[in-house]
Amino acid sequence: MPSFRLLGVGAKRLTDAVLYSSVWLSLAALGLMWATFLFWRVHIPLRLGALIFSATLFLYNLDSVLPYKQNQQPGLSKRKQWMRQHRRALLLLAILAGGVAGMLFLTDARLSLTLFLGHLGAISVLYSMPLFKRRGRWWALRDLPLIKVFLIGYVWAAVTVWIPALYLGRELLEPVVLILFLRRFLFILALAFVFDIRDYTKDRLTGTRTFPGIFGVQATKYIALAALVAAALLVPPGAPPGHEAALALPLLVAAGVIWFAEESRTDYYFALLTDGVMLIQFLAVWWVTDAQAAGL
Repeated sequence: MPSFRLLGVGAKRLTDAVLYSSVWLSLAALGLMWATFLFWRVHIPLRLGALIFSATLFLYNLDSVLPYKQNQQPGLSKRKQWMRQHRRALLLLAILAGGVAGMLFLTDARLSLTLFLGHLGAISVLYSMPLFKRRGRWWALRDLPLIKVFLIGYVWAAVTVWIPALYLGRELLEPVVLILFLRRFLFILALAFVFDIRDYTKDRLTGTRTFPGIFGVQATKYIALAALVAAALLVPPGAPPGHEAALALPLLVAAGVIWFAEESRTDYYFALLTDGVMLIQFLAVWWVTDAQAAGL
């Protein structure tokens, strides 16, 4: 029995580390970008995949160790408590990931000549960086009324759709690229509402005006589900056979996650399940692509 208990404790610690250090989320970003490459029947370049993984790891861990955020009350959230306890490790991870991302960016001619990544990086950094002080508290981009979910949706869609398009020499406003971008934007937007539901009380206490705080949790769920329906209606022209079914599966799973989302859910519901929906999309597209290649 003691050995099983030790295994359970070890597994929980490992799970917490993977989830709360943003490794799981960085894998989701890599998976979504890879799914876009698979749409065009191309595997993701190793260097680009490593860049996106390390850049995501850097930005999200940088966000978690900002001094003004460390001073916010963690409440009952085990995630916040874990981040506070492991702040030094997260800072070191952010520095290492940022170094790797910077090296990969500067040594790739196609990426270093593209200013497109620059504006995405600026939005990502300024998203949580304190920009101005008002009524005794620092405000970042994410604190502006209702803008948080749209910033998340735009950056994630741009990174996982527009960057692959640029890498493959496609125009951003090409119909298939634009539809893929809009579909991904709506998908991420719907999931971002789930995290607004998670942060409902915290955002109200800090004065951040989000959709749940203004319109209510139930209305926010309906808005998120409407975004998923709109995403389902956007069918990319020239989609490979079976690809549309693979794209529909994560939308259905996301709908279930949104409908049952409550502020009282465990941290695993949000960190593991909600972020995991993005990996489901990659796995579904991968399975369809692999089956087609095998002639099944």
